[in-house]
Formats: sequence, C-alpha cells, structure tokens
Amino acid sequence: MPTNKVILDLAISLDGYIEEPNGEVDWCIMDEEMNFNHFLDQIDTIIYGRKSYDLWGEFMPNLKDDQFGDKTMWDQIHSKHKFVFTNQHYNDKDRTKYINSDDISGMVFKIKEHSNKDIWLYGGSKIITTFINLNLIDEYRLSIHPVILGSGKPLFEHIQNRVNIALCDTHVYKSGVVQMIYQKLDEK
Repeated sequence: MPTNKVILDLAISLDGYIEEPNGEVDWCIMDEEMNFNHFLDQIDTIIYGRKSYDLWGEFMPNLKDDQFGDKTMWDQIHSKHKFVFTNQHYNDKDRTKYINSDDISGMVFKIKEHSNKDIWLYGGSKIITTFINLNLIDEYRLSIHPVILGSGKPLFEHIQNRVNIALCDTHVYKSGVVQMIYQKLDEK
C-alpha cells in the first residue's frame, strides 16, 4: 500500500472562493515567506482537471510580472509528472498523461504506486469535489487569503458525505495569509 499522500494545496478567499466569477486569481499572494518551493520539493506529481490544466498546466509568467511567482518556481512545477483527468480524448505529452476513466479511485492508486513523493491535487473545483466525494484526499493545505470576494467559484460544493479531518499545523504569514493543514482521519 503506497504511503505517499494526495495533498490538496490551494489558495482560498476568506469567504471560501478559489477564484472570482471570471476565473480571476489576482488576489492570491505569492510571498517568499510561504516557502512554496519547499512544498514543491515534497511532490513529484500534479493532478489536474482538464480546465485547470488548460489554464495553468503549461503556464509561464511574463518575467516582468512577479504576481504569479518566478520562473524558477514554474520550471520546478513543470518538471513534475502531470496527470489530467478529462472526459475528452487527448494525446499524452512528454510529462503529461491524460486520463479518461470511470475508475478514478483505481487510477489514483496506480498514480500513488508510481510516485516516489507526495502528489499535489491542483484542481479545479470539479476534480476536487470528485476527490473529496471519493475520499481520495489525504491532506488539505488551505491558504486563506485576506480578501472577501463575495462571489466566484466556491471550494466546497456538492459534497456528498461528511469528511472528518484533524488540524495538524497552522502558519500565519506577514502578508495576512493563514495556512491551515488538515489530515484525513482514518475511518473506523
């Protein structure tokens, strides 16, 4: 049985949104103090839904725009194995495999078997909801940003069953971001 974890690491607004109505994420704070590169060192695989992959899977920021982190961070992200869950058929790329399967739990088990480190569940909301409903997330790393959006895409929507989690750690950053790390409790 693999011991690596599927980790949902995500920025959310204080009122629970992961993006604004038109997909805006300019409110997300990329702060060196948050040491995101340390998180990237812990993973070797990223799981996306197709829409999120289309937006961010090959994204590289303009070198003059530091809003989305630096080129080194993005190079590190793009060095990971990527799995994209989709209902459509695509040809695999160098480090990206498209998965069209009804057995999501079985596919995640196979991904865990072949990963040497933890796995980052990047998103979007549809694949996150599916993973929550299938109880596939081992750790929730939620970074609450100091902004109230009022509307947008909520993180938790259409959840079918209660998921019991335990707070393991918190980090409060000078920027006002509060990161809370929860682990899934074993079912009894």
